[in-house]
Amino acid sequence: MKYVLVTGGVISGLGKGVTASSIGLLLKACGLRVTAIKIDPYLNTDAGTMSPFEHGEVFVLDDGGEVDLDLGNYERFMDIKLTRDNNITTGKIYQSVIDKERRGDYLGKTVQVVPHITDAIQDWIERVAHIPVDGKTGPADVCVIELGGTIGDIESMPFIQALGQFSYRVGAGNFCLVHVSLVPVLNVVGEQKTKPTQHSVRALRGQGLVPHILACRSTMVLDENAKGKLSQFCLIPAENIATLYDVPNIWHIPLLLRDQKAHEAMFKVLNLQGVAQEPSLEEWTSRAESSDLLHEPVRIALVGKYTCLSDSYLSVVKALLHASVDCQKKLVVDWIPASNLESITAKENSDAYKAAWKLLKGADGILVPGGFGDRGVLGKIIAAKYARENRIPFLGICLGMQIAVIEFARSVLGVQDANSTEFEPQTKSPYIIFMPEGSKTHMGGTMRLGSRRTYFQTKECKSAKLYGCKSFIDERHRHRYEVNPDLVARLENAGLYFTGKDETGQRMEIVELPNHPYFIGVQFHPEFKSRPGKPSPLFLGFIGAACGQLDAVLQRSSTTDNKGVGNDVKTYRNRIATKTYRTEYVYGSCNGLHF
Repeated sequence: MKYVLVTGGVISGLGKGVTASSIGLLLKACGLRVTAIKIDPYLNTDAGTMSPFEHGEVFVLDDGGEVDLDLGNYERFMDIKLTRDNNITTGKIYQSVIDKERRGDYLGKTVQVVPHITDAIQDWIERVAHIPVDGKTGPADVCVIELGGTIGDIESMPFIQALGQFSYRVGAGNFCLVHVSLVPVLNVVGEQKTKPTQHSVRALRGQGLVPHILACRSTMVLDENAKGKLSQFCLIPAENIATLYDVPNIWHIPLLLRDQKAHEAMFKVLNLQGVAQEPSLEEWTSRAESSDLLHEPVRIALVGKYTCLSDSYLSVVKALLHASVDCQKKLVVDWIPASNLESITAKENSDAYKAAWKLLKGADGILVPGGFGDRGVLGKIIAAKYARENRIPFLGICLGMQIAVIEFARSVLGVQDANSTEFEPQTKSPYIIFMPEGSKTHMGGTMRLGSRRTYFQTKECKSAKLYGCKSFIDERHRHRYEVNPDLVARLENAGLYFTGKDETGQRMEIVELPNHPYFIGVQFHPEFKSRPGKPSPLFLGFIGAACGQLDAVLQRSSTTDNKGVGNDVKTYRNRIATKTYRTEYVYGSCNGLHF
């Protein structure tokens, strides 16, 4: 087993996760089997109880693991399925060591950070690295490890010590360290400054880790003078220093690494020369280039609670992007704080109210994602009503499905007090209820989590057609509340049909309005399994409906097994052959998506 460790220096938010994902993709393109591990030094056992404002979205795995969003990047780039153990936290490590101490496994010894914590970290890495994640038998060839945080953080020190020991445990030729660091450019003089990276490498060496490759983040290509300084002061060969400059979309990052021969540098360190082949990235290159060339926009209004931090809905936006590229449209996400659509905002902040409604009315499609708590719920209900009444394509995910049910009960059935027991525990019309197996006393890991099976009740509905008319599908879940099965018949008699249910038939998974161009709500999270070139069927249908291509999408879905046209390199090249313009993918009013 070979190991590639990715660390970061100078500042946080440099893109270590995307760099690690790109390295994994590049190695996979060279014919190697890859897996990935993310180390998060925080004390939480997992990311499940963290606020999206503080840590971004919680990514959910097939086994129900609630993990850091970087594991979503790993899965999307490398097209693998990870486990909860692929996300290591300080909380998990200390909990395992304390459990061993309580059992008496240490035979009365004084339990210390070194060697007990550091040994536990190394053992965890070695064990998880051998778990196959690509659907094949046997371990992978290379494990990419990302160490969260920044070199110098107090909470990272046990992991740095453990990884230093680990490099000796696995031996020379089996361990490669890639350090991601910042090379800022001062606007006053326009000069690239290497001193921050020099200090970062010095701090890394001082803690026992020696970098083999430098990945330098900068706004522009690293000039030869700066590269020479870094090589001289960081004691790293110039050919092992790569520049990761700002690009229109992150799909270019693996191509930057390939063009700068980063794979060859890793092969040299890992003794893989002559074993691995040259990277085959034709399909990936075509997708990255075609994404840059798109100019016809499709505007999606994302009505949510955490819209001030786009990372809160990272997988949703990525799934929208995958589908938009497949439909040859440039994605424009208009972020609408749900509470700004409510009448109370019109009184308190009329400008925000008017701006929110202007975006909603100008949208080609409306998406209401998952969330928790009652803030903004009324605004989400208003958005669902607007989409239903004005026949605007609508996709509701998790809570988004639940508010669509509540809105229908209030507006169509006339049940004005229809509500969820999450927001009004004593409601007399509980259309959404707490699941009986859930816990009301413990938050972490107590929801209905992970991959669950959904059975289609008919193959004539849009959702079934989008999935290729399959009898059932497996999608990932994360929820505590569900549609009240006792009220389903009343809703269906009024025209709101539950086209997908669980194996018992009592848990509602998919809801549709058949007489609407596209109005679908799902209890699961389809965004977690969307991939570049293999967009989520529901997102593909949503974007197709938003840009007037739903019939074509449905036709493709029945013939391509939901892989999307993005899997055909020739199709991609033919699509962009006549395009001579260049544009940037945008998030609402933010021009350009930079790495």
